[in-house]
Amino acid sequence: MCNLYSLTATPEEIRRWFAVTRDETGNLPALPAIFPDQRAPVVRQEAEGRPLTLMRWGIPGPKAFGEHPVTNVRNVKSPHWRPWLKPEHRCLVPVTAFSEYADTRPRKTPVWFALGEARPLFAFAGIWRPWTGVRGTKAENPERVEEEHRLFSFLTTEANGVVGPVHPKAMPVLLTTPEECATWLEAPTDEALRLQRPLPDNLMQEVARGERKDEAAR
Repeated sequence: MCNLYSLTATPEEIRRWFAVTRDETGNLPALPAIFPDQRAPVVRQEAEGRPLTLMRWGIPGPKAFGEHPVTNVRNVKSPHWRPWLKPEHRCLVPVTAFSEYADTRPRKTPVWFALGEARPLFAFAGIWRPWTGVRGTKAENPERVEEEHRLFSFLTTEANGVVGPVHPKAMPVLLTTPEECATWLEAPTDEALRLQRPLPDNLMQEVARGERKDEAAR
């Protein structure tokens, strides 16, 4: 389960690669370690274009399991997730590297994966939804009151031969071309879900291990 990723590309690189038409993130800094419940940039598709905005990572899961925030979605046939797989609730999550934890002792070791040492941009195939409730740290929400949030998660799939030796259960769904990104944002659900597959081994590699942040900052 991917619960740590990085985004170290510049705002200009992000806007250009994702064909962003409106940037709502402000002066976005490098983000070498993005953890669950933090806010991170997300690209959506609107009639007027593609806005880049900040959302919080983790969508409430099924009521039967306590509605705990879910960061990775695998079972796209679930009635809980199916409504959020429509085009209007799909998004692209910009990424330069992601981490899985190797099961080492005495502590698990973060292992970072990317498309190459230079950390070229790609996207997770994401979903998003509005939600009203209490989220965030006390610094962000000192009164701990209910607020309107926009939340995101992203799809996972079987691990490929690069990720599998570290985390055999799953890996994120990676989109590496503008065409794949457009399909995820715009295509009918059944067509878009064909992208839920492992990235071929030759298109990615392990780039670092041992640290809980990706040091290859811009």
